[in-house]
Amino acid sequence: MTADKAPASPDGVAGAQVLELVAVMDRLRRECPWDRRQTHSSLAPYLLEECYEALDALERGDLAALREELGDVLLQVVFHARLAAERTDGTGWTIDDVADGIVAKLIRRHPHVFSDVAVAGADEVSVNWETIKAAERAEKASRAAAGGAAASVLDGVALGQPALALAAQLQRRAERAGAPGALDGAEPGVSDIGAELFALVARARQAGMDPEFELRAAARAYRDQVLAWEQDQEPRQPGEPG
Repeated sequence: MTADKAPASPDGVAGAQVLELVAVMDRLRRECPWDRRQTHSSLAPYLLEECYEALDALERGDLAALREELGDVLLQVVFHARLAAERTDGTGWTIDDVADGIVAKLIRRHPHVFSDVAVAGADEVSVNWETIKAAERAEKASRAAAGGAAASVLDGVALGQPALALAAQLQRRAERAGAPGALDGAEPGVSDIGAELFALVARARQAGMDPEFELRAAARAYRDQVLAWEQDQEPRQPGEPG
């Protein structure tokens, strides 16, 4: 097998190389000192880093780089599953459990494909998707309440995500529950600029834009401007056109 071209899947079956990746990961976990000492916590920075590198390749339109970076993301999934499979306290799970969970979720959220629900187009698919997700959250809340835990529409929102994305997700969740989507007056620890940024996130969402991606696009454009400015500042050799 060469580094730039993987062999064709046997009998044209997609996913065969994923099984090879699982086997390679198992061997690394047994035989590589570095891989043996890793934990979920020690791998956490790589999971985030690899996702950002894949996003960067996507934004650059570099499909070859995107393929490679997605492989790095897939490695993180397989690595975490391998660690979980080693647990002996009854809380472990395997890569097959991970795949089974997402397969079940996709089938559940696509009744127009896997059941007898009819849809008129992509917009109706999105509406049904949100309805099904709301039902899933309600079920989770019911289980949490039965266990004595207080449930919230904000359960599951990852606070570690970038601030603009976090603000947008909190606003979406709150509005679905009928809660206000804006800060109610001054809040302790929130500056005027912070409040303005939060309001700007709401404006972007109302315009149908993703605030995180809009700011990333602006930041990339600014980076290009600075690079161009730096080139203009470079000293020219005598006789070089200005």
